[in-house]
Amino acid sequence: MGFLDKLKFSRLKEGLTKTRESIIGKVTRVITAKRKIDDELLDDIEEVLILGDVGVTTTGRIIEGLRERVRRERYEDASELHRLLREEVSKLFRHHDIRTDGMTIEIPQGLSPYVIMVVGVNGVGKTTTIGKLAYNYRTAGRKVIIGAADTFRAAANEQLEVWASRAEVDIIQQQHGSDPAAVAYDTVQSALSRKADVVIIDTAGRLHTKLNLMEELKKIKRVMSKLLPDAPHEILLVLDATTGQNAIQQARQFTDAVGVTGLAITKLDGTAKGGVVIGISSELSIPVKYVGVGEKIDDLQVFDEDAFVQALFGTLRTDDEVTVEENVPGT
Repeated sequence: MGFLDKLKFSRLKEGLTKTRESIIGKVTRVITAKRKIDDELLDDIEEVLILGDVGVTTTGRIIEGLRERVRRERYEDASELHRLLREEVSKLFRHHDIRTDGMTIEIPQGLSPYVIMVVGVNGVGKTTTIGKLAYNYRTAGRKVIIGAADTFRAAANEQLEVWASRAEVDIIQQQHGSDPAAVAYDTVQSALSRKADVVIIDTAGRLHTKLNLMEELKKIKRVMSKLLPDAPHEILLVLDATTGQNAIQQARQFTDAVGVTGLAITKLDGTAKGGVVIGISSELSIPVKYVGVGEKIDDLQVFDEDAFVQALFGTLRTDDEVTVEENVPGT
């Protein structure tokens, strides 16, 4: 593992501190208090996972997996449960094959520009996620243009302009109250003429009614497809980890309306509810693609399921499994 990879892992581990203490810390205390595996112990672990915002359905799957393995493989020592739990959690993430260069999601060959439409309710960190995502792609050598199609919120353009400047990418915007679909159209048109690699379209997070919002998002999709038949190529839903199980409900609503293809989970560093990442991955057929673990411009990470599980459980697997503290500087 190179230095940059270790640094990213260190940030992820630090960002998951509250979640790790809330879930794994409590699980460890429950396991330590028992010598043998029994139904009461598994019930206690189930309660910790549910209270840790893993979700009732996902927790049920994890506990059922534990019960089955204990029965089939005849485990008795409670100390074995920590490893078994980690393995069951790992299984829940193995449903999506995300192509990534480690910094960004890879752009399919021959596709230019790659259009990402970013959606989500107000307050989830959508604007900062767009800025960080633009920075990631630009740092990876891509030419990026941002489209400021959230024209309903007075401060949206100004905030996005600041982030575009920080990321050192171009931004297309119009006056407050302009037609969002027109902004999206102009942005894609500009990207085509400038031969940009990536287009990131911001969208409104709230209109007068939820129906109005969803219809506006559908309109933006239709208008962009007139220039590029398959655009947008990615519909990235930004969710706030601090909202816990509400994040899953938001994901369902946006998916029903506009067909979300990927998720960005923000504010993991500020919450003990990071277990929702496990629930979202398990309950929805939508991959988590990015996680936010801090406020710095480079704190949006491509989601690595193995690194997430290792950071959550406090161990890092290399050629031989060793503790994080022995291998990652600053931990």
